[in-house]
Amino acid sequence: MAEFKIIHDSIYGTMKVEPLELDLMETLEMQRLNGIKQLGLSYLVFPGANHTRIEHSLGTGHLAKRISDVLTLEKPEKDLLVAAGLLHDVGHGPFSHTLETTLEQAIGMNHMDLTKKIITGEEDNISKEEREAFPHVPRVHEVLEEHDVKPDEVANLISTPHPSHSTTLHMDKGQEFFNEKGYLTQLINSPIDVDQIDYLLRDAYYTGVAHGIIDADRLVQTFAIHHNDLVVDRKGLSALEGMFVARALMFSSVYFHKTVRIAELMLARAVENWKGLDPSSIQRMVDSELMSSLTEQGGFQKDIAMKIKYRKLYKKAYVGKKKDLTEEQAEGLKRFEDPRERKKVERELCKRTSAPEGHVIVDYPPAEIKRTEPRISKTDIRVLDNGKVRFFKHVSDMGRMIEARDAADWLVMIAADRPYVEKVSKIGKDLLF
Repeated sequence: MAEFKIIHDSIYGTMKVEPLELDLMETLEMQRLNGIKQLGLSYLVFPGANHTRIEHSLGTGHLAKRISDVLTLEKPEKDLLVAAGLLHDVGHGPFSHTLETTLEQAIGMNHMDLTKKIITGEEDNISKEEREAFPHVPRVHEVLEEHDVKPDEVANLISTPHPSHSTTLHMDKGQEFFNEKGYLTQLINSPIDVDQIDYLLRDAYYTGVAHGIIDADRLVQTFAIHHNDLVVDRKGLSALEGMFVARALMFSSVYFHKTVRIAELMLARAVENWKGLDPSSIQRMVDSELMSSLTEQGGFQKDIAMKIKYRKLYKKAYVGKKKDLTEEQAEGLKRFEDPRERKKVERELCKRTSAPEGHVIVDYPPAEIKRTEPRISKTDIRVLDNGKVRFFKHVSDMGRMIEARDAADWLVMIAADRPYVEKVSKIGKDLLF
């Protein structure tokens, strides 16, 4: 293996990729990400959004390396962070987050749980046949062990959202703090981790949505470690505010764009209504394999695949925005956190409008956001101000506003296949409430 290689990246320019990364990149688990679009079906609205999970993974690993240098971390910690950044998405199914909820309900774990088990070698998302075709290619955990990086430590960084703070409480300048190393986890899984910094930069670039651009260089240069916690120096406050604003705007304008959302839900319903499906086989697929399988299945699955291929998508029949609903109505929608309730209403809407099963969709974004992006409303970043640590929302009014802001512009939406939109629009609201 070469000592290093240079990769040319759309966001960071030239990236130096060293032996640990090169060996991980050669694994089947990582190469599989070449076939998975970073933004699922967003290309149907934003034509440039054809970038893949492997680009994002490389970028996240690169950022982890840059920040490790800024913080002057020793090689063992740097290798740990780079490996976690590179591997944090190996458990994704086809079209990234599009099928997250559907597959989690079917196999009992989300992509983060699966990622952790892939890294430790407990699970494998490469089929037995494909694994046997490349018998000399090591698995992820074997590569990590060869480079003296512990797989379970990498997995824990990815899957543990906050340090446990189980150690001794200390005092400094009148402030209490815990002495365990929180910064490692915070760099990989927190409201300001390398994953989010990269996906905001990358997704803004490929979608062309300018308000997703953030001042990552300024932000990274103001990172510091204070009592084993990751902090942002107050000099980086404006860059931090910009990142949170960009994140909020990208969710409402890209990730939860109505048309993107409808396309994603169509695909999810095609998988959900697939009789006799082995969900584990879907989890192992890449985008093109899923679309081919849907087409081969025929019936409703083929119909959805064709509609997505030629962008003949369902249309919205009703949209309920929070500001237009009563408190009682908004509270009543929480029942859709249980997918059985959502399916019940969808079936009733199909029955009353003579639409075939699957041709009417009910969307309740808060339930999805809880599963796919629990960080969206969190701003618990520590800001170092004249030697004292304060939380972001205590030094910036923007922190409180971001926490109160909804990720999607609507609280509930009903979409339907085009021949049934008018009928559904007449009865949809009444049936919901």
